[in-house]
Amino acid sequence: MNVDHVATVRQARYRDNPASRLAEPDPVALARVAERAGARGITVHLREDRRHIQEIDVRRLRQEGRTTLNLEMALTPAMVAYAVKLKPDEVCLVPENRQEVTTEGGLDLLGQERKIAVAVKRLAAAGIEVSLFIDPDRAQIEAAHRTGAPCIELHTGAYANATGAQVERELKRQREGAALAQSLGLRVNAGHGLNYDNVTRFLRAVPGLHTLNIGHAIVAHALTVGFRAAVQEMVKRIESVKEPRR
Repeated sequence: MNVDHVATVRQARYRDNPASRLAEPDPVALARVAERAGARGITVHLREDRRHIQEIDVRRLRQEGRTTLNLEMALTPAMVAYAVKLKPDEVCLVPENRQEVTTEGGLDLLGQERKIAVAVKRLAAAGIEVSLFIDPDRAQIEAAHRTGAPCIELHTGAYANATGAQVERELKRQREGAALAQSLGLRVNAGHGLNYDNVTRFLRAVPGLHTLNIGHAIVAHALTVGFRAAVQEMVKRIESVKEPRR
């Protein structure tokens, strides 16, 4: 469960004082609700411009969380140092553009493999598992393997935005990308744009995934049905998909 957009709502009113006792909604409190409702991990993206999640949120999640904490972050010396000090369970390295509303597209590993490999090694030495947020592209997946990262997260935005015949083409890309990564020994996660309408079709087409990171769709649905019910409904849809026999 990604709770970034819970913080987005809070920052609309409490940008100058997110730590105030009056600041609401509280992404940490709702992360706890999500955990109790069946979420098996919490994801947050601590952006360099601090547009939604704040450092105080991440510290509290580290202290109060009951499941896995996955910290999404840019590949910068400052963020790597921050993660080494905080020691989340997982770090996902993502591209970051201050002009974007949300992360668009995967990390381009080509040309910066060595830099990424150094960061992966440093984070791993601190006991942090690292994943790389990439598109389902053969060259990117093979580069991810060479960096020493144990895990990738496939960017599913193109699938989520596809229509008509494009949907099957994108599912094929995701399926082949996941299969390649798995053949290389990588654990495969996925996320971006997955929602209540497209998640089951995605899971049926792309077997063997470890984790789905989903946030916006759940936060949006929670405005109608409540946070606990929204998380439970997504968990139910995910768990209804049975892995095909191999």
